[in-house]
Amino acid sequence: MYKLPKSRILRRRNDFQKVHRFGKSYANRYLVLYVFTANGLEDKVGFAAGKKLGNAVARNRVKRLMRECYRLHQQDIKKDICILLVGRKPAVEVKYNVIEKAFLNLGRKAEIFGR
Repeated sequence: MYKLPKSRILRRRNDFQKVHRFGKSYANRYLVLYVFTANGLEDKVGFAAGKKLGNAVARNRVKRLMRECYRLHQQDIKKDICILLVGRKPAVEVKYNVIEKAFLNLGRKAEIFGR
């Protein structure tokens, strides 16, 4: 099916900072999407939820929803980019379908879809 291999997930703090600092950002009410093109980071994705979102349960739920959105739509995303998805405070109270619409909207804005 649509598995998200662990090798494609950003893990290192340095990589997160690089994408955050040099990537182009697109935002809506629920998510911020950073898109970065660089050697060595192609086909990687990171998920973040800051402490302002709430307790660990709320932060992990938002990251789980973002991960699921990415996993189901990863086959449509261009290969040569690195993506960082950051959850915002209103994302804590909404259901999956709202997060998915927000992700797809940002993806179209950022033109990450279409191989």
